[in-house]
Amino acid sequence: MSALLVAVLLSLVSAVTYAVAAVTQARLAARGSGAGALRLLGSGAWWGAVTLNAAAALLHVVALGYGPLTVVQPLGALTLVAAVPLGARMAGRPVSAVEWRGTALTLAGLATILATASGPAPDDVLSVPEALAVAGGTATLIGLLSWPGAHPGLRHATASGVASGVASALTQTVTVAATDRTGPVLDVRVIGVALLVAAFAAGGLLLAQTAYRGGLGAPLAMVTLANPLAAAVIGLGLLGEHLRGGAPGVAFALFGAALASWGVVLLSRAAEGASAPPEGVEVGVGEPAGG
Repeated sequence: MSALLVAVLLSLVSAVTYAVAAVTQARLAARGSGAGALRLLGSGAWWGAVTLNAAAALLHVVALGYGPLTVVQPLGALTLVAAVPLGARMAGRPVSAVEWRGTALTLAGLATILATASGPAPDDVLSVPEALAVAGGTATLIGLLSWPGAHPGLRHATASGVASGVASALTQTVTVAATDRTGPVLDVRVIGVALLVAAFAAGGLLLAQTAYRGGLGAPLAMVTLANPLAAAVIGLGLLGEHLRGGAPGVAFALFGAALASWGVVLLSRAAEGASAPPEGVEVGVGEPAGG
């Protein structure tokens, strides 16, 4: 089995695991609207979701050791694709036609991107100056996106996706450097970059929680799009990754990205429509009608 196929399979399992965790957390949030964090800490289902998130993150890290960022990161969009039918099934409703169209477009776009992004297992890493430059630029961008203003949910979601994508790119550097037998496993570069990974991963999680205060659909779609874009910029610009086919390959990849983006938009709209209460249906005491 090729390293690329291993990366794809691990990414698929990781995406499905993330989706199950997301649906579980969404149902807990719907059932316990207004419940505090202490109540969640006492919930076995919530801890099960936390365990699933940790397992999915570990699978993602292993996948980054076998495949390039331009392959592994776009597959993260399958989390949203998998969450749609899972969420519908757990809610006891059928998957809508819009959701099926969004799923088909997202899968077609991802297949198109993978056809051009396929490459060998990663063997290049960021140098310390490059890692620091990426961290500084990312922190500045996150600060600008988090500045008070209009559409805070979408801006925080974009910042979360960027933080998570950069964390994945830095994780690949840690993984490749730590498994390089020519040097010590835990040198200064590995430890320093690992600390940056932890900071951006935690920041991405907190930003996502802030973004989801205004709903799940559109912010989740924005996170899904910003994450692979940020990682691809680093992979193509600094890690020597490339798209196959030259200029036509780039155009083909952009077409795939447009298809996947439209699919994610359809899925987010469908998710928002499904989460809104029907007209004439009263919401519970203390629960806002807008979620």
